[in-house]
Amino acid sequence: MSDTSPPPAIRLEAVSKAFGATKAVTDVSFSVARGSVHALLGENGAGKSTTMKLLSGLIAPDTGHIQIDGRPVRLASPRDAHRAGIRTAFQELTLVRDLTVLDNMMLPNAPVSILGTLRRGAVADDVRAHFERLRIHVDLQAEAGSLDLAMRQKIEIARALYRQPSILLLDEPTSALAGSDVAWLGGMIAEARGRGVTVLFISHRMPEVRDFCDTMTILRNGRHIASGAVADFTDAEVIERIIGRSLDQTFPPRPDRSTATPPEPVLETRGLSAGAKLTGVDLALAPGEILGVAALQGMGQLDLFSACFGAVPVTAGTLLVDGRAVHLSAPADALHPSLRIGFLPEDRKTQGLFLKLDGATNATLPVIDRFARRGLIDRQAERAAAERVFGTVDVSPVAAFTEAGAFSGGNQQKIAIAKWLVAESRILLLFDPTRGIDVGTKHQLYELMRSFADAGGAVLFHSTEIPELVHLSDRVVVLYEGRIVSELKGAAIDEHAIMAAALGGNAAAPGNVHSGAAA
Repeated sequence: MSDTSPPPAIRLEAVSKAFGATKAVTDVSFSVARGSVHALLGENGAGKSTTMKLLSGLIAPDTGHIQIDGRPVRLASPRDAHRAGIRTAFQELTLVRDLTVLDNMMLPNAPVSILGTLRRGAVADDVRAHFERLRIHVDLQAEAGSLDLAMRQKIEIARALYRQPSILLLDEPTSALAGSDVAWLGGMIAEARGRGVTVLFISHRMPEVRDFCDTMTILRNGRHIASGAVADFTDAEVIERIIGRSLDQTFPPRPDRSTATPPEPVLETRGLSAGAKLTGVDLALAPGEILGVAALQGMGQLDLFSACFGAVPVTAGTLLVDGRAVHLSAPADALHPSLRIGFLPEDRKTQGLFLKLDGATNATLPVIDRFARRGLIDRQAERAAAERVFGTVDVSPVAAFTEAGAFSGGNQQKIAIAKWLVAESRILLLFDPTRGIDVGTKHQLYELMRSFADAGGAVLFHSTEIPELVHLSDRVVVLYEGRIVSELKGAAIDEHAIMAAALGGNAAAPGNVHSGAAA
């Protein structure tokens, strides 16, 4: 009896791809059923993005075959992928920052009239209607570069959907999204699946995988490890297959400071106002402490971190370091030997690193004058300093002389952190440091944060993942509409209390700190 079931939408058969001596994927085979949502999981560098690029026509396999809807295809260019019904929304945003939203939506093949002129009016009406269906509210004439990261990611997804694909590839779309935006994406995926669209979805967040996806494939070191229904794997089994070992404890133990006398703050704000949102914020960060900052998107958290680094001007209030009022007119002031403040921004690719420069140059750039000898850079001393810190953050020594852009997202983030360790920072401002990072690298960053604090460093820490704030922070303050509305510590730090305050509740007024003693 012949099999009448439809062929899979995507099938990879023994696909391999190498870049020089680096084998990105090796003999990978898996399939994705038509109309399903399939998760592609693995550590950074496991081969996920390479697989996406193979299906997007950006690179071609060295060996093996790709089938779309049961037909062998040769995806030698993005145009070939488009003809096969494939569209991609990449984690590395492809929007042109200096073009308007409308111009970006028209790329790469805008409709033209019979006279060869662009049909801008008709396209604008069509795009506006498309955005309304997707519940995206943005000015079509705004430059893409003027929008925040979350909105740019939503437009990237909208552009892929605008071409009405039969196969939609989403490369870590939620790494730039939080809260309601993640729920928005879940709705978009459900609607696409309802129209018969097949979705291949990369994520490092298991709750999203369980909420959005039917099936999954796990890659490790460029090889296929397992495939199956999402419901057939526990979270612990997924983690073990992703990293090749079990994680006995996801988060490092938090020290008990309940009986210790709090040290004097190393960083303090009094009535601080900055940027468009932050208003009258009072907080104190002590040596040896991880202070979490919780907030929904756009509640002033970025203004707070940027102001503490001199990246946005303080419009009111006072910033103090070691009890002394300081004025940071630029980030260079934050690097002064008496302050030594380091800032890890939300977008490592555009704000944290120079991707075309090698790891050693990136890691030493904030204190490059330290390696100057008679007007020349002592490259040997510079590389030695970088390599020492790379050992601390578990980055390969080859990073010292390799372009940062050649590394996975996790290793790029480690290089971005390494530069503040080379600078001997004693205050670290970490803004969503695990965004787009795999579970194994997250664990390493958690350990690094705790060891930094245990050695006397101070960490101001914002994350879009509430469990990280709960398990890593010694205290948590919650921002709503630019103000601190809650401060939690000890047993009172839990997801419910954080979210209640983040949504505008009065879970714990900052003047009446919840410590968990009465919880």
